[in-house]
Amino acid sequence: MTATILVADDDAAIRTVLNQALSRAGYDVRITSNAATLWRWISAGEGDLVVTDVVMPDENAFDLLPRIKKARPELPVLVMSAQNTFMTAIKASEKGAYDYLPKPFDLTELIAIIGRALSEPKRRPARADDDMQDGMPLVGRSAAMQEIYRVLARLMQTDLTLMITGESGTGKELVAKALHDYGKRRNGPFVAINMAAIPRDLIESELFGHEKGAFTGAQSRSTGRFEQAEGGTLFLDEIGDMPMDAQTRLLRVLQQGEYTTVGGRTPIRTDVRIVAATNKDLKQSINQGLFREDLYYRLNVVPLRLPPLRDRAEDIPDLVRHFVQYGEKEGLDAKRFDNEALEAMKAYPWPGNVRELENLIRRLMALYPQDIITREIVDAELRSEVSDSPISKPGVAAGSMTIAQAVEENMRTYFASFGDGLPPPGLYDRVLTEMEYPLILAALTATRGNQIKAADLLGLNRNTLRKKIRELGVSVYRSSRSA
Repeated sequence: MTATILVADDDAAIRTVLNQALSRAGYDVRITSNAATLWRWISAGEGDLVVTDVVMPDENAFDLLPRIKKARPELPVLVMSAQNTFMTAIKASEKGAYDYLPKPFDLTELIAIIGRALSEPKRRPARADDDMQDGMPLVGRSAAMQEIYRVLARLMQTDLTLMITGESGTGKELVAKALHDYGKRRNGPFVAINMAAIPRDLIESELFGHEKGAFTGAQSRSTGRFEQAEGGTLFLDEIGDMPMDAQTRLLRVLQQGEYTTVGGRTPIRTDVRIVAATNKDLKQSINQGLFREDLYYRLNVVPLRLPPLRDRAEDIPDLVRHFVQYGEKEGLDAKRFDNEALEAMKAYPWPGNVRELENLIRRLMALYPQDIITREIVDAELRSEVSDSPISKPGVAAGSMTIAQAVEENMRTYFASFGDGLPPPGLYDRVLTEMEYPLILAALTATRGNQIKAADLLGLNRNTLRKKIRELGVSVYRSSRSA
């Protein structure tokens, strides 16, 4: 029996495209431009699946969805929207939609989703929640961010373990917090711990707590982050810096759902959702013997990679507006950025990602009296950003530092961060790998993505360069101009 698809959209062109595409795919299609007709069909028991826009002339689909789920809870509803924000994806999930597609959508993907929805057993409706917050925890409408919104929306009502990867400053903790705040554990605590910020010999105590007398200085019982996060979410940031002993204990928690405190004997059951994050290549750490492979696969149930800001530069205007609004709430003077200033920021590579952009906006709002921020102001601040790099050596003018001096200063800072301890083994390979990425990226940028010229510049075989680009995940920049 041929399935009937009910399509509702006030855009005649979209109705025509969907009618033709779905008919070619073998479905019976009924189209309408308003929510009233759609509801009449649904309440009469017609249709096997609904494809609807969010904003229609007579009613918002999010207001209609609860009535649909109450009248026909088994009816899959696929929501489309040009309002491509994080909250749109979350509302679609919370209101019981089967899936969400941002406009413009891919017809092949749409038809695949419809086929999957019709072939699956009828699902229980997702719990509707009418007290959604109005805040916007994640910002951006780029294709890369749309996929992140969709993944998060699907994870909201699950307890699956999530592994977030991405460069420093891309917003890994913000994503973890959004997953908690809009998920089923929202009423529980959100507890974050940064592995790189805790002395290595105290990480187990921080995670699992300790008993009185468990070690020198343990004068009373202390609760760990697992106990503090009970019923909620535990965010393990920089998981790649976790020592092996702590990795073994964490693996036991994930396998058995229980742990013991340091110095304790009685197992403690735990009910915590784990979200881990790293800016390291954990597979390389596994090869170096620094990270347990079995723990990696336990944590990497759902992988989510956050793109660097340079790969979603079209989101910068939205992010700038967002940070300006927050600055105003904190008492900073209102600012407006002209188009050339925004273009300058879109062209900048943002090594510090969204965190660097936020710091720039706050600094511009605080230090400049002008109401309108121009390109000249932005360029001056970005040049200052480069010269004030944390690897700059006092007394060395910007641009005059040699590579050897920069590495020496960086290594001094890195070793100092461990206090009296030492970094984990394998430092030589780690440093060389970390230097390879910016070196290859700089060569590709200078040659506008021309790999033949970049290979020649680096003195590498072209196949070797291609292999390194693939292994290191270097973004290849291409230019329409001849290089």
